[in-house]
Amino acid sequence: MTVALRDEDLEAQPIARAAATLRALQAIGATLATAESCTGGLIGHLVTEVPGASQTFLGAAVVYANAAKEAILGVGPALLQTHGAVSEPVAQAMADGARQRFASDVAVATSGIAGPDGGTAQKPVGTLCLALSAAAGSRAWTVQFPGLSRAAFKRAAAGAALEAVRAWAQAGHSASPD
Repeated sequence: MTVALRDEDLEAQPIARAAATLRALQAIGATLATAESCTGGLIGHLVTEVPGASQTFLGAAVVYANAAKEAILGVGPALLQTHGAVSEPVAQAMADGARQRFASDVAVATSGIAGPDGGTAQKPVGTLCLALSAAAGSRAWTVQFPGLSRAAFKRAAAGAALEAVRAWAQAGHSASPD
């Protein structure tokens, strides 16, 4: 999926999005953990800007290096070697690892290429791999945010992650994260 956004579109109410996500989680009594690579802790930052976040948000693992993904979240080195850090299988393993380590009801993971360098024909700058993990299962998907600055890409990625968690919570936490 390719999403066309402008930098100014991403300034609109990121904390309000985090608050809406927390309200949806609180409504079903669910807890959240994050595993962040390309967002560098931005999701956790936005969530903790909301008063009362401690009722729902258990913690974040900021795992930029592959070694950190392995050591902190238990992502297998073979998975990283086979698919690369920016891949749906790795994002899914990150989310699963965060959910297990924090004992949360749901975890979201981000891995992507913020640019301006690092992209390839197969994984261009603006590629974001997201994953959700919950007791009912986990899933990962890829979104493209072409043409954004590095900072705007991080905001878009954090927003997409928060929106995915909110949608999952509104579907009911016993539901698969589809």
